[in-house]
Amino acid sequence: MIDKKFIGYKQPPTLWDVEKGRIAFFADVIGAKDPIYTDVEAARAAGYRNVVAPPTFFFGAEGDSGAMMELITTLQIDLGKVLHGEQRFDYYAPVCAGDTLRLESEITDIYDKKGGALEFVVKETRVTNQLGEHVADIHSVIVVRHA
Repeated sequence: MIDKKFIGYKQPPTLWDVEKGRIAFFADVIGAKDPIYTDVEAARAAGYRNVVAPPTFFFGAEGDSGAMMELITTLQIDLGKVLHGEQRFDYYAPVCAGDTLRLESEITDIYDKKGGALEFVVKETRVTNQLGEHVADIHSVIVVRHA
């Protein structure tokens, strides 16, 4: 069982550099064809300072930055038992190539179901850019299954 003492635990802030190639790759994977995701001129013509990250791009932020593995290690969770439970994004400003994002995460709840066969870790992450702008919030739930 995951120790409930971790409710309220704040991970050390993580920095993540947003790269043009990573945005283009993600856009291709999700089938986003708008040139604002791959062409700087098209993005600037649309009012962005560089190619812009498509919706759900933050899905990879915590994995790419190493924050998710750090959390799993801190909570002493067996990686082989982790499932992706839920994720929601609230956007406040665009994220563009060249941005450096700061992710600040806090565990807001840990609970179990099915007599402890499933445990749930609820995490809220605030994302700001290098300008100090609050660009997004990420709500995620990690599920840990036990035999």
